[in-house]
Amino acid sequence: MKQILYILLLFGVTLTACKKDKTTDIQPVDLSIKVSYDIQTSGYTLPLNNVVVKITNVNTGSVQSTKVSDKGEITFTNTPAGIYDIDANITIDAANYSQITGIQTSSPVTFNASAKNTQISVGFTESIILKLVTGKTADWVIKQIYYSGSDTKNGALYRDQFIEIYNNSDKVLYADSLCFADITGFLSSPNNYNLLPNGQYDWSKSAGMPTNIDANNDYVYSRALFMIPGTGKQYPIQPGNSIVIAQNAINHKSPFTGTDSKVVSVIDPTLTVDLSSADFETYYGNLPGVNPLSSDVDTQVPNVEVIQYFGRDMIFDTNGRYSFVLFKVDGTVNVKTLPQYNLPTKATPAANATKTIQIPTKFVLDAVEIQPNTADERIAKKFNPSLDAGFTFVPLGGYKSQSVIRKTDRRVNGRVILKDTNNSTEDFDYLNNANPRGFK
Repeated sequence: MKQILYILLLFGVTLTACKKDKTTDIQPVDLSIKVSYDIQTSGYTLPLNNVVVKITNVNTGSVQSTKVSDKGEITFTNTPAGIYDIDANITIDAANYSQITGIQTSSPVTFNASAKNTQISVGFTESIILKLVTGKTADWVIKQIYYSGSDTKNGALYRDQFIEIYNNSDKVLYADSLCFADITGFLSSPNNYNLLPNGQYDWSKSAGMPTNIDANNDYVYSRALFMIPGTGKQYPIQPGNSIVIAQNAINHKSPFTGTDSKVVSVIDPTLTVDLSSADFETYYGNLPGVNPLSSDVDTQVPNVEVIQYFGRDMIFDTNGRYSFVLFKVDGTVNVKTLPQYNLPTKATPAANATKTIQIPTKFVLDAVEIQPNTADERIAKKFNPSLDAGFTFVPLGGYKSQSVIRKTDRRVNGRVILKDTNNSTEDFDYLNNANPRGFK
């Protein structure tokens, strides 16, 4: 019996040794990253030694963060193989930026770079090259997006969705003609579409796309587009105040009567929101050829103008696969006549195929990249770092009453200034229960 036990123990040790030998093949790598500014300067040099590089393991969530050298270089030693989000960021205060560049500014200037979903394999020896770019910081920002909706049985499904836009400046702004759009990007069936190396649509291959433009970097593409009405100065918004645009501007906590004369109520009012004080709502009942949802009632709240629609109401994707831009065109462009193009399919699109509206990024005031809440459902980024270097999401996913909300940066004489670095990973948090006009 002792001999048998000895043999079994020896066999177990041998198995363990073999197992250990296998793991020695999976060696960590030294991940080299080089950062520089993607700008054309006129004799000045922006600092690199305060650039912070952060690497995030997409699957484990582990994060490492450190500053680069004066040459913009950093090596993360003993980095396990995996898929990583790699981000670089620097904010230069207004006085230093003005002194260095000669460009006068009263606000800090932030530069971002990112390489999302980067595969770091065993034996990886290349250097990751990051180019820092600065995006616009605008007086208008997207403050809160409630895209997830509430419980499908006990809540209000998706009919309580809303978006909130904020005056982040110190002056009165007019909301007239502000536009926001639901931005599309690649979702599935890669064999059917022309794609870029990062997995996103190659819009330059869309049918009829001009060849003398940068279709992928100078434009974004919407599946739904809305515009606030007004004569120019009809809707003044005070500094630190918001505009709430609801799918349906009603109190979703209370019963209401739909357009089919049926009473709609929720089982648990705590799961949804009161949107009866929203500033605007969408209404599809007067759109030709549309059969709107019965919940699409036309209240006394002003309607936004529906320039482009998808579905039977302003329904945001509860899985977080679409993103959002806020923009305003100048007097040379009519929003209603912006070019429209099909998705870049490999096959010739059908005559009745859905088209997207091409929005010039030069008009974009703010952009927020939304992603699904789990790493295995992530999709290729729709925005480049000059629009949004990161992304945000609600951690519990769809129908959980959560919203994404921009963080408070500071207060000046009681006025809340929201964080705006053009990196939604850093700028946004979430609320467990969406709260129009709330703060985080």
